[in-house]
Amino acid sequence: MRVAIYTLGCKVNQYETQAMEQELLRRGHELVPFEGEADGYIVNTCSVTAVSDKKSRQMIRRCKKRNPAAVVAACGCYVQTHPDEAAGLDIDLIAGTGDRMAFLDLFEQAAGEKQPLTLLDDALRRRDFEVLPAGGMAERTRAMLKVEDGCVNFCTYCIIPYARGGVRSLPKAVAVEQTAQLRQEGYRELVFTGIEISSWGHDLKTGETLIDLLEAVSAAAGDMRLRLGSLEPRTITEDFCRRASKLPNLCPHFHLSLQSGCDETLRRMNRKYDTARFYQSVTLLRAYFDRPAVTTDLICGFPGETEEEFARTLAFIEKCGFAAMHIFPYSIRPGTKAAAMEQLSAAVKERRAARAAEVASQMHRTYLEGCVGQVYPVLFEQEKDGYYTGHAPNYCETGVRGGDLHNKVLNVKITGTDGDILVGELT
Repeated sequence: MRVAIYTLGCKVNQYETQAMEQELLRRGHELVPFEGEADGYIVNTCSVTAVSDKKSRQMIRRCKKRNPAAVVAACGCYVQTHPDEAAGLDIDLIAGTGDRMAFLDLFEQAAGEKQPLTLLDDALRRRDFEVLPAGGMAERTRAMLKVEDGCVNFCTYCIIPYARGGVRSLPKAVAVEQTAQLRQEGYRELVFTGIEISSWGHDLKTGETLIDLLEAVSAAAGDMRLRLGSLEPRTITEDFCRRASKLPNLCPHFHLSLQSGCDETLRRMNRKYDTARFYQSVTLLRAYFDRPAVTTDLICGFPGETEEEFARTLAFIEKCGFAAMHIFPYSIRPGTKAAAMEQLSAAVKERRAARAAEVASQMHRTYLEGCVGQVYPVLFEQEKDGYYTGHAPNYCETGVRGGDLHNKVLNVKITGTDGDILVGELT
């Protein structure tokens, strides 16, 4: 069967899609581009915002237009949280966020029987981590390792705990085994991913935390670089930094989820830290690592946010001096507590996001300019705008003039910038 898959949302969805792709190939199916005609379509949906829901519905409808005779299946967070809506989209298989292998069994069954099928459970009752084959992107350059699923933080703006359930962790021994396999296959960088990787180990009841997993995987990775996904700020302790800074293959890029730089807004969000604790994390990282790239997310225009609160957020992000930021105007997520709070107008949210983006752009420019004169080992990936580009350990995109450097790690002395790209010369 010719199968096309479309993935929306986060790196966890991307990871689970590549695992399904591996399994489909193993079963003898052919993977084809989503833009063309296929015998079967899978849409791996997202539900982080109402806009994500809309995009998920659009992509599902598009499948039937491409080939009315094809079997169409949808899985992922939107289907998990909105099964009744999904049932009205005239698709052959509705599944959620669990048991991907059983999903593929039913996908094959639906293709043969042409009878609507459903695979849904109560995500909050899940207790086991589904081990999937680890895999990569960009032709053996970078691989992802999903080490955790689920979240129990219940932030007031977020529906993901209901879509993904509680915390489940990949056993450390399995993580080490998969890391060794990826290294053997030739990958040069490994990215830890999960819904909330800072919670790794909470369910295993061994007393081990993310730093214990990181040390074990680092030993198995050898010269394969390690990169961490988004971290809860309280993960960054003196002990974490002391131990992490001794790992020779850990990239000094730390994405700490902020969301607001105002304590009152953080309380309305039900975040578990305040700005003082967040800044402590930033300070610790800079004490233990040489010019680490500290990046973050920010939501602007959260319900109830006053101009004074937003001004405090602007002052706080400038104090932190982030290397880069992802900035979003608040988007109502139906079904969450924040959706019932007093909402700000779209114009106010967009205006605040634009103001924050200006500050973020200047901080990003300052960080890039501070890289000039440094020498970084760059993992090269692709040709782009006349350069062969890749990423330095701090995740800054870096380019040199030259031939095919794909999947090589080479030292580059940074001589300047070209837009958002560091440029330099091989040393």
